[in-house]
Amino acid sequence: MTRRATLRGAERTLLHGSRGRADVLVCGASFAGLAVARELAGAGADVLVVDRYEIGERATSACAAPTEWLMAMGAERAIRQELPCMTYHTPHGSVRHRLPWSWSSFDYRELCGALWAQCGDARFEIAKVDARIAEVVHTDRGDLTAPLIVDALGWRRVLAPGPNVQPPDARISRGLEVHPDMPPPAAGDLEVWVDRSLVRRGYAWSVPAGAEQRVGVGSYEPRDHVRAPTAAIAERLGRPAVRHQGNWFPHQLRAATEDGVFFVGDSAGHCFPLSGEGIRTAFYFGIACGRELRAVLAGERTRAAALAGYDAFSRSHRPAFAWALALQRVVPALPPRALTALLALMGRRRLSDRAYGWYLRQAAPGR
Repeated sequence: MTRRATLRGAERTLLHGSRGRADVLVCGASFAGLAVARELAGAGADVLVVDRYEIGERATSACAAPTEWLMAMGAERAIRQELPCMTYHTPHGSVRHRLPWSWSSFDYRELCGALWAQCGDARFEIAKVDARIAEVVHTDRGDLTAPLIVDALGWRRVLAPGPNVQPPDARISRGLEVHPDMPPPAAGDLEVWVDRSLVRRGYAWSVPAGAEQRVGVGSYEPRDHVRAPTAAIAERLGRPAVRHQGNWFPHQLRAATEDGVFFVGDSAGHCFPLSGEGIRTAFYFGIACGRELRAVLAGERTRAAALAGYDAFSRSHRPAFAWALALQRVVPALPPRALTALLALMGRRRLSDRAYGWYLRQAAPGR
């Protein structure tokens, strides 16, 4: 069993007095939460970030993102391998797409560390968040209070009012991958398999990461298990199914604000359908949320105005997310030969540049 870096037993002392109060409370210390805290550096506010584990301790994704996003976030040191091409495989052939931009695989711990190093005077505490009532967040280390609260805890949407919809009824996908310590193929492409013999509605992937190859399966249908398909694709690639890592991830937008709380990342459904990509969207919407909070701290906006502004910003992206969700429903239903022909067509340079360019622009750095 993996022993996570956290506080245990007597180490979990109560957060009394000023340690439990802040101007901004960010719940969740992965990409979305850290992007919010990073945006608040130098704002002169007391920012408290809490998470169940140490920062960078629990990776839950394939750990690849557009290279220019990693550069924009000042996290170059975390990059393990740049991936300028994608290769798609179906039962009827393979197609290689040269991208107008590149992906890069990265080290999760190093990326989180690089983001945290840019968070200025923000404080961090290990605590398991349980619930919220008004401006009070209940944790296993006591109650935390703040007038500005961010939920970056993931798809469970812990700080929302009322019961949360749980799998398999929630609008989420599920993914699992293995991390064998073996050099990836020389081509170094990000590879994707659309093969119903592996997964009925979803895809498999291989992400080269220096001396490591990340191999996994994602299913759009949460009722379909992915452990056996993950073992199958690993075996197909001659890789041992070791060091498992998995998570649920949303495939539909949710309200970005509710009951006075800002929701960022997976808690707001900020994960593209079809691709299941949620890292750059965590950065993108986290920065947007941080800017609204910063305006409140500077006295330029009321909390209500910031909530409305951030919610409107998130909702303005609904058409792109809806289009991706429609593709997520259509692609698995296409006849495999038709899908192979379509992928071949999309591999033509002009179409490829337009399609991938559009995709990146939906959450591009610097916007």
